[in-house]
Amino acid sequence: MNAEDSLKLARRFIGLPLEKRQMFLAALQREGVDFSRFPIPAGVEAEDRQALSYAQQRMWFLWHLDPQSGAYNLPAAVRLSGRLNQPALEQAFASLIERHETLRTVFQQQPDDSLLQVPLQQPLDIQRIDLNTLPAAERELRVAAAAEEQSLLPFDLANGPLLRVRLLQLAEEEHVLLLTLHHIVSDGWSMNVLIDEFCRFYDAHDQRQEAELPPMPVQYSDYALWQRRWLEAGEQQRQLDYWLAQMGDEHPVLELPLDRPRPVLPSHRGRRHERVVDAALVEQLRGVARQHGVTLFMLLLGAFNVLLHRYTGQTDLRVGVPIANRNRREIEGLIGFFVNTQVLRVQLDAQTSFTDLLGAIKETALGAQAHQDLPFERLVEALKLERSLSYNPLFQVMYNHQPEVADVTSLKVGSGLELGVIEWESRSTQFDLSLDTYEKAGQLHAAFTYASDLFDGATIERMARHWTHLLHSIVNDPQQRVGEIALLQAQELEQLTQDWGRHDAVWPSARAVHELFEAQAAQTPNAIALIFDGQQQTYAQLNARANRLARTLVAQGVGPEVLVGVALDRGMELIAAILAVLKAGGAYVPLDPQYPRERLLCMIEDSGSRLLLSQSHLLERLPVPHNVRSLCLDQAEAWACSDDSNPQRTVWADNLAYVMFTSGSTGRPKGVGISHGALSKHAFASQHYYGLNAADRALQFATFNFDAFGEQLFGP
Repeated sequence: MNAEDSLKLARRFIGLPLEKRQMFLAALQREGVDFSRFPIPAGVEAEDRQALSYAQQRMWFLWHLDPQSGAYNLPAAVRLSGRLNQPALEQAFASLIERHETLRTVFQQQPDDSLLQVPLQQPLDIQRIDLNTLPAAERELRVAAAAEEQSLLPFDLANGPLLRVRLLQLAEEEHVLLLTLHHIVSDGWSMNVLIDEFCRFYDAHDQRQEAELPPMPVQYSDYALWQRRWLEAGEQQRQLDYWLAQMGDEHPVLELPLDRPRPVLPSHRGRRHERVVDAALVEQLRGVARQHGVTLFMLLLGAFNVLLHRYTGQTDLRVGVPIANRNRREIEGLIGFFVNTQVLRVQLDAQTSFTDLLGAIKETALGAQAHQDLPFERLVEALKLERSLSYNPLFQVMYNHQPEVADVTSLKVGSGLELGVIEWESRSTQFDLSLDTYEKAGQLHAAFTYASDLFDGATIERMARHWTHLLHSIVNDPQQRVGEIALLQAQELEQLTQDWGRHDAVWPSARAVHELFEAQAAQTPNAIALIFDGQQQTYAQLNARANRLARTLVAQGVGPEVLVGVALDRGMELIAAILAVLKAGGAYVPLDPQYPRERLLCMIEDSGSRLLLSQSHLLERLPVPHNVRSLCLDQAEAWACSDDSNPQRTVWADNLAYVMFTSGSTGRPKGVGISHGALSKHAFASQHYYGLNAADRALQFATFNFDAFGEQLFGP
């Protein structure tokens, strides 16, 4: 089929109703014809011709959630050195706007709630700022401030314009051009098209000539119409089925260690940390990639996944990967929003070898490439995810690799005007973290863009160092398991494992906390130890009560490594019971009476407790097994006349002090044993860390089912 016949069929296809389009595609598939290779026809009349593309619909929705945000701005700052013909510059932008429909378009909601692309009537207004009279240092500061301000200034998608141009004059032959477009009409590829065509138009107008640019085969609205018709006719469902199978049923949020809590409403402010990868290392990476039959992109993506796994411990990772979506000749030169986002899911653990990981990533990437036309927005809708404004759906980190980036500094216009790029750290970002790797002028660059709401610059700099060292480790031995690949350099490893582990303080871990309590009671017997509900006890009174109960427990067989359940209301009896168990040499198991019966039964059975300390009004609610004895502390005390001196019961630092059960959120609760030595060290560390002394008071607010209870009880 020749090109003319293909174009006629494409025009006919677009004009058909949905059912006939589906039949048309099915017939082509039976004949082995791929409709995606048919040309995009220009100027086809249709009722929905001015409707938005799928990507534009989602971008409008995101903008509508926060119209004052600059999160989806695409900024650029270009230094112009040499004689500048300002009328030619204005004419160049006017020619660009005339050539590209998207640059003269706004998006308006109609009375029936539909969204349409509407022509913008007003001409572009180029703002001019003269900084010529300022000192050189102040000029550069003003340039950086203006670039950052422009990059974050919001757009009005309904009224436009969606291209913003500002010209800063620094000297007679030194200017800075600030360009900002909204993502709904542009993408990264489009910015390169814009700069290239601007230079050609500027050259032509400067020389009073016509620019020799080929005519545009189609406009963005032609592409949007063609895309909707093709995907709606069945291709969308075919690709959606693939992605739904890839994503699975669980969609975990990536839990990177943050410097600050995640805000409910992110500011989308970010910063950028850049570095150049050593040329020798890049060649080694290329060699490893060739050896395993993968691209450099796949290898670097694998390394990024290893970094994320090692930072989070998570084994099911999702990384967003943008694709240019410019796989058709007629749209290569268009300015518009074509870029699509794919979610590459990788499953790995510490035992996965890096070579196996590369194989999995290759399979995943090739599958994604074969199903790259499904708009990301459709996948999000189909999964019916619980939406949150605080993080991006499906993935929270992005990886983008560009094999070759145009070097703007190499561009020169005929008049001798030279172009240079101005970089600044501040960025807007929709993601927690993005890693961009790109090759420019023979060097591999890496840029980490991070959300300022979440991370400090020092954290990302450290992460970038770990990523670089990880790459060195991979080329040294690609067969390594993921958990063995070195992230830390020798100096950092020594600091973490040796230097930071040293301290001058000596904790008296040889003495258990109840022995330290006894020493305090002997030193200050009349000092107030506890205050609760209008009552108070001195150290001597509390110690004597605990001693009498401890002797009763010893008589019932409590000793080292014997676990005693404690199910009491908050109050003085709870503290006395805990001290008594420890004085008897045993270990207590905290059992919150408010817990569900099933959980309490699980904890009692798993701990092997044969004795339960409780209160009469609680026993009927507690699931006490028949082989567990109960001792109610609110009944007549059989030990009331017992010896109240300190019992001589020896425990060692390694003996159990208590057993704390986990929450059980990922399955059955699990008991964690804490030794006397660990509890004693923690109590002293807390006292020194908070600088507590005899004049301080500690509020016992933590439930005794958590470790903070021991810190609050014994730390002061």
